[in-house]
Amino acid sequence: MAAALTFALGQMLTTQIQRDTGGALSVIAKNASQMLADGLFDRSREVQVLTESAAIWSEGLDGPEVAQTLARSQAMRPNSLWIGVADTEGVVKSATGGLLLGKNVKERPWFAAGIQRNFVGDVHAAKLLASLLPRSATGEPLRFVDFAAPIKVGGKVVGVLGVHGSWDWARDVVESLYPANAKARELSAFIFDRSGAVIYAPQGKTADYAEAGMRLPVSLPIAPSQDGGEHPASVIKWQDGKEYLTAIVRVKARSVASDMGWYVVVREPVEIAFADSHDAMLRSLIVGLAIAFVAGVMAWMAAGRLSDHLTTMAKSARDVEMGLPGASIALLDSSAEVHALSTALNSMTRRLITLNEQMEDKVKLRTQELEAANRELDRQSRSDHLTGVLNRRGFEAQLKIALSSARRRNSPLSVVMVDLDHFKQVNDTHGHDVGDQVIRHLSDTMRQRVRDSDIVARLGGEEFIVMLPDTDAKGAQILAEELVKVVASRHTPIAGQVTISAGVSQLDIKQEDLAEMLKGADEALYVAKRSGRNQAVLHDANALASMA
Repeated sequence: MAAALTFALGQMLTTQIQRDTGGALSVIAKNASQMLADGLFDRSREVQVLTESAAIWSEGLDGPEVAQTLARSQAMRPNSLWIGVADTEGVVKSATGGLLLGKNVKERPWFAAGIQRNFVGDVHAAKLLASLLPRSATGEPLRFVDFAAPIKVGGKVVGVLGVHGSWDWARDVVESLYPANAKARELSAFIFDRSGAVIYAPQGKTADYAEAGMRLPVSLPIAPSQDGGEHPASVIKWQDGKEYLTAIVRVKARSVASDMGWYVVVREPVEIAFADSHDAMLRSLIVGLAIAFVAGVMAWMAAGRLSDHLTTMAKSARDVEMGLPGASIALLDSSAEVHALSTALNSMTRRLITLNEQMEDKVKLRTQELEAANRELDRQSRSDHLTGVLNRRGFEAQLKIALSSARRRNSPLSVVMVDLDHFKQVNDTHGHDVGDQVIRHLSDTMRQRVRDSDIVARLGGEEFIVMLPDTDAKGAQILAEELVKVVASRHTPIAGQVTISAGVSQLDIKQEDLAEMLKGADEALYVAKRSGRNQAVLHDANALASMA
């Protein structure tokens, strides 16, 4: 009975641990895959939006507006190590840091694909820039993920915009999701490409693992589970001959261009994952066998005299095994031997039940901690750390909700896109700390001037956007002009007077593409900038086209 109870307890604990610990590994893998998919999609869309903004390219591919736009884009995305523009012959006309100016990149895959369509390239080693940029922070050779799109002016392709994003971005995403005890648990995460080859490994050992022949530890393709979701974590034997509790999640692309076919894999050695279960089984087995030995000797010596009491205890044990409510080993006092045996079995049963309850409480606590961590991670991923307002991701979520409401009620919905004038001069003159103060000052001013139902978000750098539910273009223009006046009338402590430019647009609520929906406000903002700044411009497609 002791062995049976120990085996049952061990199986129960092992199953519970595999479900809960495996669930935690799956959550890490899912979050990492979601962040990777979002990052690829967002960067691809940003490149496409820039190439479709005719105002940037109106003065040529090497104009000052192009250089400023590339520098601003790199400042917003530090992992973009190189951003450049090449003409249709492949000659680089403008680039961040002046790198590769005048060089011909016609043979590079990003140019060949980018001149035809919106393109996202898989991970690859640096070629032309290998000797011009510093090595990766891990000490590994520099690797890029490419983004490119054709630049069109008047419907004609005039060049290609290319971005080389550092693959260190993947390391930052994965390591940001590790729990505090990841090192003690020897928890590690990997990324494999669509062919099953490793493209990211922890501790800067990607090249070592690739050279050792590491592959995705399951056969490709990986079919979805019966319920259509991801497969639960399971014990898998890897190429090193060891078994790991392994969670595998495919990176689900948000667009055709950004579909890389990657897999995120998170693993933990089974000897660590199931350590609590093995220890509990061993302790229970030792205690159970010791008690069983004592009970057997006592029963053999007093079998005839104690048969009735043993029958009673056997019935109680069966009740416990069947899990009947209130069942326990009966305490019998007819003799010292019977009393000792019944007391020992009662204690053993309570200990096993207590161990089970403690393990369930521990699992419940870990689940609550993980849920709290996920909620905090989701909040941080939707908020701007400097101003406290929504970031781009959080704004897009709110915009989808507002669009659904506007469509249902057939009510207007407008946006005001705001950008600080000459913000680079503030940073260059007073430093980035003062620049951060100016951005917070603008954020506070905007939140004070809008309604409780309006949404203020920071898109990045010095660029903000205000969403105005139940507001048409005229009402949005009035608010935008008021914001321009209020900001210009207030002085910041060190930078003094600052001004803003604003682009106003009433959204087409029938439109599905969020980027296309916001394009009008962005174009109006560029017109406001080019027309002298410190003003609000209402989007007018015909007027903007003539000015461009």
